[in-house]
Amino acid sequence: MTLRHRALTLLCLSDPLDKCTAVHRLRADAQHTSWDTQTQLSPPEDSLLPGRPACPRLVPAVSVPHRSPFTPEGLAALVHSIAHIEFNAINLALDAVWRFPQMPEDFYSDWLHVADEEASHFGLLQDELRTLGHRYGDFDAHDGLWSMCVKTQDNITARMALVPRTLEARGLDATPLIQAKLRKVGTPAALRTVAVLDIILREEIGHVAIGNRWYGWLCRQQGLDPVAHYRALARTHAAPRPKPPLNNAARLAAGFSQVELDFLLSA
Repeated sequence: MTLRHRALTLLCLSDPLDKCTAVHRLRADAQHTSWDTQTQLSPPEDSLLPGRPACPRLVPAVSVPHRSPFTPEGLAALVHSIAHIEFNAINLALDAVWRFPQMPEDFYSDWLHVADEEASHFGLLQDELRTLGHRYGDFDAHDGLWSMCVKTQDNITARMALVPRTLEARGLDATPLIQAKLRKVGTPAALRTVAVLDIILREEIGHVAIGNRWYGWLCRQQGLDPVAHYRALARTHAAPRPKPPLNNAARLAAGFSQVELDFLLSA
């Protein structure tokens, strides 16, 4: 079975622990297995994409309750919300690997690398949830990340523009604000979460950079101006604007230009 086919199989797995373990194994096997970059794959007829557990219950974003991290339950809910993002990010990376044929091998290698690190992030957060007396699935969540994945399933350029460098890039802005709040909470559990978020932020810069790299590559292949085309894609797909303040240092490190940052702040 080729690596892209295995990525599709992993995407269909519903158990988070099984999925994370399998992703790590797939990354380890990458040097010894064919990618098969040319074949257009199709999911099994009876499969649901992505595979995920029965819980958490998925509700509209406005219906997810806001809890204060200054309470043990609220801190657990916050950690759970970040874990949910990381679980979705595993699925998003696996989807990029299997769905889009005829890309350079580096494209698939990059997104398998992302899936592997997202699986590690999920594991760290799951460990924190356990110390707080909870597990993934104990709180409601929403499906915003995967919804954009579905919208862009037939357009690889839109996928690169609007998932890693739009939705996932919002985490670069939000993480320092969350960490500042957790430092005010000041409990050992809150400070452990700050340390986990340090790891996640550092590696997420690299993930967004991969999105920027391939969006730029695709634009060059198609003779598109990346800034102008991004504006058109964001408008067509109703992509959310980032909420200030932007983490300019992280975004610049992830490959955004100052022109792009100025555009994001202009609306």
